[in-house]
Amino acid sequence: MGYDLSRGNSGVALLINSIATGIALFILITIFINVSGAHFNPLVSIVSWSDGEINNEIFVKYFLSQLMGALLGVMIAHVIFYLPIIQFSTKVRSGYPFWISEFISTLILLFVIKHFSNTNKNQIPLMVSLLVTAGYLFTSSTFFVNPVLTIARSFTDTFVGIYSGNIIGFVIAQLLATLVFVYFFKKKN
Repeated sequence: MGYDLSRGNSGVALLINSIATGIALFILITIFINVSGAHFNPLVSIVSWSDGEINNEIFVKYFLSQLMGALLGVMIAHVIFYLPIIQFSTKVRSGYPFWISEFISTLILLFVIKHFSNTNKNQIPLMVSLLVTAGYLFTSSTFFVNPVLTIARSFTDTFVGIYSGNIIGFVIAQLLATLVFVYFFKKKN
């Protein structure tokens, strides 16, 4: 929708998408933070699992829910905007600037969540949504920072899509950042 409203101006489309995503994320995190910890991202679940906050069974349930939610979300968005339900993205997003961007973005996201989990949990919805809104604009990758969303974006040939052949670089960068984060910030039991 942002791209259509901007009449092809990519900068305006990016700004529209970042604001809409930030607002929606704020609402969703606020609603679900006391239900499931608002685990929309498997990287957040990996950190919680490594800290012993969730067990293997919960981690698997979260991961499957995250993956199915991301894929269904893309399909529902297509239906809402009169697009074919299943598409394959042709948008190339490849190269080390994107991967470095994803690595750094993932570290920042995990740090913000961890910091506010330990200091003021009520601030998580606002801080994460503001970070994601800004991240669209300050990173070359547009702040994917979520492997299931990265995969789901390969099923939309819209402004936000990613060619399936480019997914692996993003996901590796995201997972490496998570491993580095866990190594340096693992909760001491």
